[in-house]
Amino acid sequence: MSYVDDLLAEYRRFVSLPWQQNLAGPQRVWMAVYPPEHERRLRLHLPAFREATNEHGHPWDLLDITTSFETWMSSHKYRDAYFESPELLESALPAFFHYLVEEVRRQLAAQAISDGVVALIGAGTLFGLGDSVKVSALLNSVASAIAGRLLVLFPGEQEGSSYRLLDARDGWNYLAIAISPNERGRQ
Repeated sequence: MSYVDDLLAEYRRFVSLPWQQNLAGPQRVWMAVYPPEHERRLRLHLPAFREATNEHGHPWDLLDITTSFETWMSSHKYRDAYFESPELLESALPAFFHYLVEEVRRQLAAQAISDGVVALIGAGTLFGLGDSVKVSALLNSVASAIAGRLLVLFPGEQEGSSYRLLDARDGWNYLAIAISPNERGRQ
């Protein structure tokens, strides 16, 4: 079996367990951690993740933020100036982050079911956008809007409660439940 098959099997185990309802937002986040080189294979297996969720009686919704930056930039009135002078873009990134937070919050509100799963894919596209746009900040900003579970498909590494996107040097500590075929998380 491949790494993604093993990750799917571990996810299937997680989604089958009874869910605690009295958790804080950050504890409602599941981080499915996988090596970045498995991104395409994982995307091919998204229907199997949905099926595993549904077969245990939980609604599934997919939120793909892969093209969120491009979508935001394409409608920005200063986009041509940013393309001419990319160094100016740094000052606009907080506005993109706000846009992204609102996009994720809208999706979570649309799926505000205590036993539903919203799967977020595309976290790797935030890598390199600067200090104002980070996965950790995004999760902190949307945690209060999570009614069921937010499954973050996370290309990177996890050690204890520390996560590193795309194996970057710096990571962050988070209260999320790790799902990994190598190490069982906690429910």
